[in-house]
Amino acid sequence: MIRATVFQFCVALLAMAPVAAAPLADAAAPVPKDSAIRAREISEMRFGMFICWSLSTFSGYEWTRGVSDPAFFRATGCDTDGWCQVAKDAGMGYILFLAKHHDGFCLWDTKTTEFNVTNSPLGIDVLAQLRKSCDKYGLKLALYFSEGDWTWIKEPVPQDGLVPGSPNWGNRVWASSNNPELKKAQLEELCTKYGPIEFFWMDHAQGEGGLSHPETAAWVNKFQTDCFVGFNHGEPAGRLAIREVGGPGPIGDANASRFNKKAEAEYKGYLVAEFTYPILPEHEGGAQWFYSLPKHDNLCLPAQKIFDDYQGAVKFANIFSIDVGPNYEGKLRDIDAKTLREVGALIRGWKPGQN
Repeated sequence: MIRATVFQFCVALLAMAPVAAAPLADAAAPVPKDSAIRAREISEMRFGMFICWSLSTFSGYEWTRGVSDPAFFRATGCDTDGWCQVAKDAGMGYILFLAKHHDGFCLWDTKTTEFNVTNSPLGIDVLAQLRKSCDKYGLKLALYFSEGDWTWIKEPVPQDGLVPGSPNWGNRVWASSNNPELKKAQLEELCTKYGPIEFFWMDHAQGEGGLSHPETAAWVNKFQTDCFVGFNHGEPAGRLAIREVGGPGPIGDANASRFNKKAEAEYKGYLVAEFTYPILPEHEGGAQWFYSLPKHDNLCLPAQKIFDDYQGAVKFANIFSIDVGPNYEGKLRDIDAKTLREVGALIRGWKPGQN
């Protein structure tokens, strides 16, 4: 009788004990870093390599319209380890990689379109391979992304007398290149399949793609809370000031920007500024951001000019992305590798505060 009573008493106590609360559904959600701390981490990357490699490498023009066959991307190799080795030798902290240009050709294994690099003769996920190389060499990864693209145009292209592939072909924005759900799907893939992305360099040249800049930044941060997002022009948003073909200077310096002067002067959300320009100087014919013609293989900006701008980036806590274009074999030009290694030697021999 006593034993039964004790047993019943214990059962009653257990019944009265509070049930442990179930964990909240978002308990595992990442907590964003303090924006000032994250801005310092971004600015401390200082110097990076902007890799532009896509259809325009093979067209001989900066913008390449009228192509729908992934076989047009006829690279015979992809030396991502070589890119990263040169970046490391140059004293760089990150790679900024062109994931998709205005032509809509995707340099990753996307499920959103067949027009991607895995369906090209190269047949590999270039971004996945680059992620491995960045990790191997201790480099961060950032991505360029064209917000709208020409594959989304629904109506016939106006008969304007331009030849597909000519310098001015596509030098305009069509409202019907909007495709917000596809834009979101592509950004989600990039944010969830390739590890941490330090920042997105969004190109507004073909419009917003149907998703506003504030919505775009919020969508990226839904998947990667600490990723900075910047737009080269259009409605200002995000935390990163983008200065395409600009230069070093404090945040808010409109003179340091070429296409984003008004936003730089008035928008208060920027925490870090990035500037970029091609290593290939002005020249006749071919592309400038992309490798395109072997006859330009000996043209390159001097190491001292790049180093001077690196010093400016350090002075103003900017980040500086020097653009290089891999060639048909997926390798950097010899002159680019030589020049960037010279820049690295200058960096290693200099301490901030020195003249």
